[in-house]
Amino acid sequence: MIRALLLILLLVLPAAIPGPAAAQAGRDSVASPSGTISVRNDAATDLAIRNRIYSILDQVASFDSVRARVDAGIVTLTGEATEQATIDRLNALIARVDGVVAIEDQVLLSTDIGLRLESVRGRFLQRLNQVAAGLPFVVLGLLVGAVIVLLGGWLSRRDKTLARIAPNPFIADFMAQTIRLSTWIVALVVALGLMEATALLGTLLGAAGIFGLSLSFAARDTIEGFVATILLSLRQPFRPNDLIEIGGQRGRVIRLTSRGTTLLTLDGNHIRFPNQIVYKAVLTNYTRNPERRFLVDLTVDPFADLGRARDLVLRTLAGMDFVLARPEPVAWIEASGNEFVVIRAGAWVSQDGTDFDLARGEAFRLLRQALDGAGYAIPEPIHRLHLEGQEASQLQKPDPAPAPADAPEPPLDLSPDAGFEQLVDRGRVDDGRNLLRSDMRRPG
Repeated sequence: MIRALLLILLLVLPAAIPGPAAAQAGRDSVASPSGTISVRNDAATDLAIRNRIYSILDQVASFDSVRARVDAGIVTLTGEATEQATIDRLNALIARVDGVVAIEDQVLLSTDIGLRLESVRGRFLQRLNQVAAGLPFVVLGLLVGAVIVLLGGWLSRRDKTLARIAPNPFIADFMAQTIRLSTWIVALVVALGLMEATALLGTLLGAAGIFGLSLSFAARDTIEGFVATILLSLRQPFRPNDLIEIGGQRGRVIRLTSRGTTLLTLDGNHIRFPNQIVYKAVLTNYTRNPERRFLVDLTVDPFADLGRARDLVLRTLAGMDFVLARPEPVAWIEASGNEFVVIRAGAWVSQDGTDFDLARGEAFRLLRQALDGAGYAIPEPIHRLHLEGQEASQLQKPDPAPAPADAPEPPLDLSPDAGFEQLVDRGRVDDGRNLLRSDMRRPG
């Protein structure tokens, strides 16, 4: 029995006790939170890593003062360097060597002034060589850019060609400035591309974008007025001497400049509107359509025959020389009350050679005369006074007023006021800044 127990112990104990190989494997593994990192503590492997590191150090002159020691895959760097960038570059290169577990950086920045000056001298010579190598491309870029700028300046000074394309001097000048600016941008892009300075080009474009965005917010009103001037110059919603109404102000158009639109009111006053207001406002052009209709209100006796009174109004309008036959005159009953009835009459006149306001006033006079002559006038109120102690027969009736003798009326001149037209012509003196053209085709 005892012999059997001893035999079992002899068989079990060797399996339970770890051997030298297992202990070595345990020493060669390090536990970590994410797993186990295998460390090859082999002298041959460390020697291969060290040789590989020194082959790298020998290839770079700035690593001459650096020494490396490898132990269990951990690299310890010692020595001196003239720049921190050199140390960072060295660490990046060694970290890529196969088998390196960690890097112990003990490299110090050199305090030797001679070494640091030598490093600066080397960098300067390197930059100088790069400049010398790229100098032909710089000269080529400058020459090509200069040729493009000169070509753009020549195109922008072709006044006759731009005048044939542009509708007015403002648009022609804007096109010339656009050509010059575009050629400068193209010359800059081409020159920097030939100089292989694309990074600088990207920086300039980014700075230009930020500057343009800031400028657009700071000069929003100025930019809005400039854009409105361009659109008004292209569209030409009115011509010189057109009668328009903007914001309740009515007048003749004198000029359109890069800053605003100037009107001459019928009272002889000058009003200037900023172009952005003109472009966004509700604009009424009374001159664009030569035919225009006027309306007049006529009061008649509420007890009269309104149908006959309306027919009389239509016949009277049709007999006026300045009233157009087509479209036909119209008249309708507008309102009624205890004391009078309103007949609204309308007729069309041509503004070519006829003043609209004078025609409307003359039409009202003739209509009123026709209605009064036919007995459709509103009767005057009669008040009767009875005096006590006096018979009604003793009241004296006023003698009727004698009827005025019929006399021929001279024809009324309805042509536009020549004096006002002269004011308009003086206000439209062309000094090269007026953007309106009389021969400009009206937009559809």
